[in-house]
Amino acid sequence: MRPRCCSDVASFAVLVLLLCGAPPEGLSNVIPKDECGTRPLVDEITTGTRIVGGHDAQVGAWPWQVSLQVYRFGLGYNHICGGSLINHNTVLTAAHCIRRWMDPQFWRAVIGMHHLFKHHSHTIKSRVRTIILHAEFNRMTFQKDIALFKLLSSIKFNTFIQPICLPDGPLLMTTEIPCYITGWGNTKEKGSPRAILQEAQVNIISQDKCNSLDWYAGAIYEDMLCAGFEGGGVDSCQGDSGGPLMCYFPDKTKYYLIGVTSFGLGCGKPKFPGIYIRTATYRSWINSQTILHDKTTTVSIPCVLIFLSVGWATLLIVL
Repeated sequence: MRPRCCSDVASFAVLVLLLCGAPPEGLSNVIPKDECGTRPLVDEITTGTRIVGGHDAQVGAWPWQVSLQVYRFGLGYNHICGGSLINHNTVLTAAHCIRRWMDPQFWRAVIGMHHLFKHHSHTIKSRVRTIILHAEFNRMTFQKDIALFKLLSSIKFNTFIQPICLPDGPLLMTTEIPCYITGWGNTKEKGSPRAILQEAQVNIISQDKCNSLDWYAGAIYEDMLCAGFEGGGVDSCQGDSGGPLMCYFPDKTKYYLIGVTSFGLGCGKPKFPGIYIRTATYRSWINSQTILHDKTTTVSIPCVLIFLSVGWATLLIVL
């Protein structure tokens, strides 16, 4: 005959895992494929008009744009990098943004924000649960410069807050596909950041041209792409890292996150456009890490407390 303590505790453990163990369907463990990449508050653009330099974005124009901020004692939270909301609790950004602030308790993500210092009623501030850097990120070459922030709370989507679509594979890029960059970074090299979210339209530049001797001379790897203009003038800069390079595909009527802002030689210099990490290259990594880190926190603290409480009660009864 088996001891009652073991059979009772084991049965209860199974019950707790059944009740508390399954992640909620359709929320944090899924990257949206259909409900993504739309801008409810903005009439979709038409191709043809080029933006020279950046300008203020409309409120709610880029509903997946995130400001990643670090708390500094005596100063409060300060914007460090941009990011893109890809599901209810995951922000995609650049690995180099983390630097010395590896502890997620120092970070917060602000979603639905237009002005850095003037938050709206729809603005959401979320603490960060986990920071996931790509294990092979190279700080010298910026290869695999990609990271995920798992948020402490699940974000509800609305007209001001939406996820952006991720490509399942390489998308066919033509001159008719408009692409944009956004961020609160510096508006010029060695300049100061802008309080209002900036936007600019850019061209995707071929890797062969970007790697030519009078450009980046072979420093651009297969997991990177270049965007900007040969003559410079439109570019991302300090403070824009981790933010989105997104393109609108009229046949899909959606925006896709093509790249993550990574680095560049200066800001807006001729023949030195911004360099972005190709998100299509890392789709399987993003999927696996998103699901893995959701499953590891499936059993919530209340569930653990219930298990411990009833477990002790069972043990006392046996004794």
